[in-house]
Amino acid sequence: METKHELAEESVDGPYYLEKIYIPEDSEDDYQYEEVMADDDISMTEGDEDLEAAVKAVRDCAEDTDMITQRISSAKQPVSHIPETVDDFFRNFLVKMGMTRTLECFQTEWFEMQLKGLLKIGEVDFVPDAYSHNQLLDNELRNVKKERESYKQAALKAAETLVKLNKERDFHRMQHKRVVQEKNRFIEDIRRLKKHYASYEPALRQLTDKYQASLKQKMLVSLERDRVLGHAHNLEASLRNAHSSPGVRCAPKQGNDKTQPGVEKGTKPQNNNGSPCTPATDRSTNTKHPKDSEFPASSRVNPYLPQIKALLAQGNKGPYFSLTTSIKAHSMPISCLAIHPRKMIVATASDDHHWRLWGLPAGEMIMTGEGHSDWLSSCCFHPNGGGLATTGGDTTVRIWDFSHGRCILTLEGHTHATWGCSFHSSGDFVASCSMDNTAKVWDLNSERCRYTMRGHVDSVNSVAFLPFSNTLLTCSADKTLSLWDARTGLCAQTFYGHQHSCNHAVFNSLGDTIASCDSYGVVNLWDVRKVSAMLRVDTGPHPSNQVAFSPCGRTLAVASNDGSVKLVQLASSQVTSLVGHEDAVQSVIFDHKGEILMSAGSDGAILVWS
Repeated sequence: METKHELAEESVDGPYYLEKIYIPEDSEDDYQYEEVMADDDISMTEGDEDLEAAVKAVRDCAEDTDMITQRISSAKQPVSHIPETVDDFFRNFLVKMGMTRTLECFQTEWFEMQLKGLLKIGEVDFVPDAYSHNQLLDNELRNVKKERESYKQAALKAAETLVKLNKERDFHRMQHKRVVQEKNRFIEDIRRLKKHYASYEPALRQLTDKYQASLKQKMLVSLERDRVLGHAHNLEASLRNAHSSPGVRCAPKQGNDKTQPGVEKGTKPQNNNGSPCTPATDRSTNTKHPKDSEFPASSRVNPYLPQIKALLAQGNKGPYFSLTTSIKAHSMPISCLAIHPRKMIVATASDDHHWRLWGLPAGEMIMTGEGHSDWLSSCCFHPNGGGLATTGGDTTVRIWDFSHGRCILTLEGHTHATWGCSFHSSGDFVASCSMDNTAKVWDLNSERCRYTMRGHVDSVNSVAFLPFSNTLLTCSADKTLSLWDARTGLCAQTFYGHQHSCNHAVFNSLGDTIASCDSYGVVNLWDVRKVSAMLRVDTGPHPSNQVAFSPCGRTLAVASNDGSVKLVQLASSQVTSLVGHEDAVQSVIFDHKGEILMSAGSDGAILVWS
């Protein structure tokens, strides 16, 4: 407001003009000027010139000056406002409008009339305050109109925004109503499905009970069938032995007498030493099949024994491995690794229902196979390297031929998922283990199960043939390990010592030591000859999924669930870790010379350590 008032006063008074005036020395003005003398109060003698005195003198002079200023200001009178004359008002108006030529004509005529005395100065009046106020009001009115226009534009924009927001509100309200309707419909559908599902629960429970009873009946029938077949086979063998036995001879007929001399009716024939002739019993529980393979003799010698002794004769090298290659083999976890008997080719089995062959060290994929309807748990190369056996969650064991590139045989007989498989060194037999608490030996020529090993009371987690032998090793979730005779299907030895579920067991190259691991990371070494524990190493608390001996037998690799590979130096029980996997390690394996270690895990990758 104060600024507006100053502008109003300036517009009323109009601009000011300065004129140059010369005052000659011989001015006729009789004003007498007084000479101002220097103030003697602040003058100081030469002897008293010091800082304190100078400061005091300056202060006294300042006080005197303040008193004089106060008296002068009190003597001043307020200046009244002088109204603007008409000619000045007109000049200001012309200047404001930019009418310079009109202003020049006005100035010329005004001063000519003033010089000629034709202009009557006394009749020139002042501009009334109403005109100046009107001018100010016009200016304010113009500004107010401008502000009104701006507010009007803002109001129009606000109205458009409000209409837009109302439309969006209505749209979202309709969307909300639609979503609520769909939600209510879904809730009703879910309620109806729950009611429908509840009506099926008794039927499902009844079907489940029938299924369990059928499985039990099937098992009992299979056992009874095996028993009857075995009994029939024993009777056939007894008949053959009775007809071909040299100790039973019939006397020639004499007349019509149909009895043997010296033998009364109703008595058994006598052999040479006078004892009754009894048929020989066959302890085999399975019938003979024409295409059944024969188990080789157990007295065979391992042909790779010189190479193993050569590795043992080498210096004791520590398990110092470093990561050299990483291969992304599968998109899902890898459950098992297997190495070719002679070449640097590795087979992988994965949860994605595929097995694949990889060439090392380049890491290129050679072959892939698909046929299982569920995840794969294990794989094993045929001794001649021309085939592969796989097991999985579909309860089957499949045999694959690399030359044909397909599955050539599917073995069915387990009632639950199969965990592992192992080929006999002859290549005619393959062993499998399952969650149904059994292990089976399959004849690949007759394509049937030869023996079923029953003895474990929980899931059988791994199976392995002793190289160039008929001895079979199994480990189970019942915390035990067992040695079986594959020719008879009988258990020869059982190892006790684990406190938790045993996950894997394996022979060393010489076949005199067994390594096993359990679900708490404890690794045990067993002496096969003494059937006793040799060493216990704790690599826990995470579970150990698999163990593998190095070819020389001095180092043990353990696949740990904490994402690392544990290396155990058996001479000193020293444990080191190889870290590189992003998830649990499921399988480990050495190459043929023990210079390269391969590991695979739930991250779907194969890591090569050398």
